[in-house]
Amino acid sequence: MSQAHLQTQDQAPASSKWQMPDTLILIFFVGLFAAAMTYLIPVGQFDSQQVTYLVDGAEKSRTVINPESFRYVTDENGDAVYNRVQFFASGGGIGLMNFPFEGLVSGSKWGSAIGVIMFMLIIGGAFGIVMRTGTIDNGILKLIDKTKGSEALFIPVLFLLFSLGGAVFGMGEEAVAFAIIIAPLMVRLGYDGITTVMVTYVATQVGFGTSWMNPFSVAIAQGIAGVPVLSGMTFRMVMWAGFTLVGIAFTMMYAARIKANPEASYSFHSDAYLKEKKVEESEVRWNLGDTLVILTVIATTVWVVWGVVVHAWYIPEIASQFFTMGFVVAIIAMIFKLNNMTMNDVAASFKEGAGIMLAPALLVGCAKGVLLLLGGGSAEPSVLNTILHNTGGAISELPSAVAAWLMYVFQSVFNFFVTSGSGQAALTMPLLAPLSDIAGITRQVAVLAFQLGDGFTNIIVPTSASLMATLGVCRIDWGNWAKFVWRFMLLLFVIASVTVVGAHLAGFA
Repeated sequence: MSQAHLQTQDQAPASSKWQMPDTLILIFFVGLFAAAMTYLIPVGQFDSQQVTYLVDGAEKSRTVINPESFRYVTDENGDAVYNRVQFFASGGGIGLMNFPFEGLVSGSKWGSAIGVIMFMLIIGGAFGIVMRTGTIDNGILKLIDKTKGSEALFIPVLFLLFSLGGAVFGMGEEAVAFAIIIAPLMVRLGYDGITTVMVTYVATQVGFGTSWMNPFSVAIAQGIAGVPVLSGMTFRMVMWAGFTLVGIAFTMMYAARIKANPEASYSFHSDAYLKEKKVEESEVRWNLGDTLVILTVIATTVWVVWGVVVHAWYIPEIASQFFTMGFVVAIIAMIFKLNNMTMNDVAASFKEGAGIMLAPALLVGCAKGVLLLLGGGSAEPSVLNTILHNTGGAISELPSAVAAWLMYVFQSVFNFFVTSGSGQAALTMPLLAPLSDIAGITRQVAVLAFQLGDGFTNIIVPTSASLMATLGVCRIDWGNWAKFVWRFMLLLFVIASVTVVGAHLAGFA
């Protein structure tokens, strides 16, 4: 038997081995399931109403659904109406074969999908310029050299800072920009891309979900539920500290295992592009230009955080600040001839950085398209409204402790469809707050169930634009991410379940 034939036989089993489908394939199958639901579930509608609440002494208002106004939409014969998704829809409608396009162009510059996609491309391009200077690579090597023996401190410190950012000002999308810088640092320290996602994006969501003052979730949910805004702060601070410590411990245990055995990493192969960029010690350069580049990045970061906290900057403003950062870094690079950069090199690096974001941007648009198949999250007639109404009605009939836990489960599942914290609060809290009164649950516990469910599932659902963007910059496929993170999600789910039920039994109000 020839050697070539033997090689073919050896390779056959490997080629026939089952592989996790690409994330784009998974989202398409989710789209098929969503389309099937439109044939089984009739559409329903809520009327909208204005509610007002106080935040830091200022009166805020928000349009929410009226939970008492739900009705099934019927035709002239009194029969239930189904918005059955067709294979293809024209005239701007939503169909199975055009849900990716409709998802990609949906929304506005303020949010998903088009706003988030443009945000990703702009910051990808800006940091492409920063990375092209070589300053980050050289700075990482110098940092590693100066911190030998204490590298493990990076993980708890970074996780703590990002969790605090999520808790205080709702940090989420901003983690994408930091992941671009931190990813090569983690790989050089002997960790992996997954560790980067854990200490950046995951940490923000742990903080987001357990916050005592998040203006985008807790404040809005408490205002809608008629609970004093920012009440229950002591309980939530303790909760934030506990969940943050759990996240740090889990991340450090995983990181230690990867450092001992790099091939055990779920992102081992996708980390190769960072490992291939290693710079020899003899080539390390540092001059005034490098210092100015680092100061520009730090100043931009501080400026953006200040703008988010003080002026409520969001996607358009943040993107503009990072674009300005890229522009300033480009000028510094050309003046100091960092890596001999020219104007054409600047343009090429911007396009290359934006190009890295293209794949996750497509996923963000397709995931939003899935939500459009169900009618989106609005007061317009939709399948999503019917699901919301029927679930709420079922919860109100159960024993109080079970109902409290199911509120948390429901918010976790519903977050797949509406990943925006403020959007989910506007849709669910007007319904679940009065239902909590009927079920014998305090409205404070209903808010707690909302914030934990809304925050934690953002760590795994592929409909989260920020998650997909962070995975994209770290070159991690969502399937590999899911293989890793399900254990952490299970841990969070168990602890959060105990927290919600315990808060109810303790009469948290």
